[in-house]
Amino acid sequence: MTESYDIVVLGAGPGGYVAAIRASQLGLKVAVVEKQWWGGVCLNVGCIPSKALLHNAELAHILQHRAKEFGFSFDNLQLDYAAAFKRSRQTADRLVKGVQFLMKKNQIDTYNGWGTFKDASTIEVSLADGSTQTLTGKNVIIAAGAVTRLLPGTQISERVITYHEAILSDTLPKSIIIAGASAIGLEFAYVMHNYGVQVTLVEYAPYLIPTEDEEISKELEKAYKRMGIQSLTGTRVDGVEEKPDGVRVTVTMPDGQTQVLEAEKLMQAIGVRPRTEGYGLEHTGVALDEKGFIAINEKMQTNVPGVYAIGDVTGKLMLAHVASAMGIIAAEVIAGHPTITLNYHMMPRCTYCNPQIASFGYTEQQAIAAGYDVKVSKFPWQANGKALGLGEKEGFVKLISDSKYGEILGGHLIGAGVTELLPELTLAQYAELTAEEIARNVHAHPTMSEALMEVAHGLLGSPIHI
Repeated sequence: MTESYDIVVLGAGPGGYVAAIRASQLGLKVAVVEKQWWGGVCLNVGCIPSKALLHNAELAHILQHRAKEFGFSFDNLQLDYAAAFKRSRQTADRLVKGVQFLMKKNQIDTYNGWGTFKDASTIEVSLADGSTQTLTGKNVIIAAGAVTRLLPGTQISERVITYHEAILSDTLPKSIIIAGASAIGLEFAYVMHNYGVQVTLVEYAPYLIPTEDEEISKELEKAYKRMGIQSLTGTRVDGVEEKPDGVRVTVTMPDGQTQVLEAEKLMQAIGVRPRTEGYGLEHTGVALDEKGFIAINEKMQTNVPGVYAIGDVTGKLMLAHVASAMGIIAAEVIAGHPTITLNYHMMPRCTYCNPQIASFGYTEQQAIAAGYDVKVSKFPWQANGKALGLGEKEGFVKLISDSKYGEILGGHLIGAGVTELLPELTLAQYAELTAEEIARNVHAHPTMSEALMEVAHGLLGSPIHI
């Protein structure tokens, strides 16, 4: 028997399940197909459990290294990573159940199985009980996500892992080499270091988290060095050799010299690639772009009428919140409802190690390369009363504008909790506010948000507290 829908969504990650909810709200009959993870990688083995582990690691850092500063002392401090792991899984499980509740609440049909395209409007689902179900959709939204990239010639094993294996283990190695110093690598480095693991970060680019503004990256590298996390930047991984008791990783240093690093495990965090194989995409006629991602327009439409794609599989900006925004737009386009277009360059980006990193828009270097006559303002946390009260004076806020029109071009923050401050700046950019309008918005005192007001004043040439 074939079931027919207005929309069939393939994948229940942050893009897919949100698209389904919005479509149902707009009166469409919707089905979602998901084999493994309701809520996607994000809720199950990514964004959510990692934030629980990071909070534990922040507490562990304070208790071990800053307790005296705050007037605490311990005779026998013990850190139980298994307990931290258990809390992270409870947090993830609760939200996954919440997604399943939302499917029922919005009267969305769910299919627990693997969906395979037979043509552009027909999907055959292999269900968990061994049976199959055929679905047809007037429209299909592909939200298939991405899979982890591995170094050439390597494979997952007991000694060579990715974030997936790391986040699902309740034990930690004594030492680890992390290949890749973008968000995933940096966050796991912070967690593991603060639970006693000897961590070495290896990054091919000249500095940590290479997609960020160079000043931000350098500030983070200084912070990690103070913590005792070794960072090898401008360094290439040439080979991985597994031993019974660990791994030997051969790297080439910036000066061209070869070095062999040894640790109990190697964690690969060099990025992801789109999931475009294994579900019959070739039967749809959907085109890929030059990098292998599904090609879409601003309405999330592929080259095939009625077939849409959202999230990581499109490669626009591989972040959960961007996938959700794309899902809402796809649903609204299908329903004929007024919608918006996304400026992917201005989407918020966050890294949740400590100090945190939050950014959007152009880096200073990118803005100059794009031909803007830029103004740059920085405000340090050591001049913010709330930050000092919290004992969190590390880092700064950096705001970039176009000197001709006052247009906000980008914002870059590093410091404790800065990811929570980013929406004011992205909203200002979206609403085409200027630095003067941000500066004239009265901010409560004492708050961390005052730094946003101060950095905007700085763009006008009149900072108050520096």
